[in-house]
Amino acid sequence: MEARKRPEYVLEILVDPVYVADIVRGILHTIFFHRYFPSMRPSSLDVLGLTLPVVADPELQTLIETRVGQLVRQLSSTSSPSGGSRGELGVRFFEKRRRKGGLGGWLTSTARSEEEVCWEVWKLKFTLTTPRTETERTALLRAEAPALQKTAMTIVKIVNRDKDHIPPITTSEMNPFPYEILLNPRAESDVKTIGFFA
Repeated sequence: MEARKRPEYVLEILVDPVYVADIVRGILHTIFFHRYFPSMRPSSLDVLGLTLPVVADPELQTLIETRVGQLVRQLSSTSSPSGGSRGELGVRFFEKRRRKGGLGGWLTSTARSEEEVCWEVWKLKFTLTTPRTETERTALLRAEAPALQKTAMTIVKIVNRDKDHIPPITTSEMNPFPYEILLNPRAESDVKTIGFFA
């Protein structure tokens, strides 16, 4: 049986310094809302006049807030007056599989006999733009809401279209699929890029 290649999705987003944290938070929650499988009570977040879904899980929310803060600090520290500062977040989802071969079985503990295999990757590439005039700021603000809506709808289209790679749930754990959010993950090749520019 041939192993399937995990899908990788790249979203490029142009952001204004004023709304960068809200936009990043909204995009991350939109991805997790569609890939977080425990039962939850839906919640929402309003960003630029759009209502986006929120996963109301304290552990996930803490991780999202930590990564949003790290990205904002990075974008702010490398920002120039003309803008153009860049940062990236990577979101990975894993399944737990039993290791095959080796000394498995009764010689190893259960924790060591499992491995986490990535089944989906999202790369979010953010470019911070700093408007120089009020006219530029107004134009950017007008363009940001439609760009965010387009990004959110692209996420929804992807998760509704690409379902065959999601592994079966084989555990009764609260969250069957571990995840991670990385700041500036290392580059991988053969990734299709989807751009959204304001």
